[in-house]
Amino acid sequence: MSDTITTTKHIPLFSGWEYFSTPIWHGEFPERVPLLNKICDKHIKAAQKINTKAIKKRNKTLKKNLKDFGMSHHSGSLYHLPEMRDFAQFAGSSSWEFLNWCGWDLKNHSLNFTEMWVQEFGKAGGGHHAPHTHPDQHVSGFFFLKCSSKTSYPIFHDPRPGAIMKGLPQKDPSQVTCATSNVHFTPKPGTMIIIPGYVPHEYPLDMGLHPFRFIHWNLQCLVK
Repeated sequence: MSDTITTTKHIPLFSGWEYFSTPIWHGEFPERVPLLNKICDKHIKAAQKINTKAIKKRNKTLKKNLKDFGMSHHSGSLYHLPEMRDFAQFAGSSSWEFLNWCGWDLKNHSLNFTEMWVQEFGKAGGGHHAPHTHPDQHVSGFFFLKCSSKTSYPIFHDPRPGAIMKGLPQKDPSQVTCATSNVHFTPKPGTMIIIPGYVPHEYPLDMGLHPFRFIHWNLQCLVK
């Protein structure tokens, strides 16, 4: 007698539930894009200027002008700047509501920005980010300023180590099911995405066909 389990034709009398899911918020706010792009232009230009030295050194080493291929022009901190106060308030309050919606009790905690920056992938293409998280953060957020269906895009991975270790082949990878190991979004200018800080995220290779720029932030809950 075989111990292998086979399917049966009867319909089991079970109720289906889903627990331990990963929450992701997604919203569209295109009205904020023009002003934010205007504010961020100078910060991207400053980041490009800083990267010029690295580009020249690389070109000299490789004896080839790769321009800004593979570069990510990354600004300094933004959340404390007066011109970013309105957006920081919007991003921060939305992140607080996200945690509240998830069921977390925040009455004895304050939510604080630790990081906020704008970045733009190189015009020559090749920009990307490997899967990663930001240590000791409770919320991560993204606001897309320049993007299209031909640019890079965010991919979010299943954060449960046990689910990854015991994963089985999916019946249909084109469908989002309980077996899905990662999901991606195709953002538009004005798209905002908020995720728990423990969710690994990445950006696949950008081809440099269209500009790709987004604001990224992280927040931490601290005991009052």
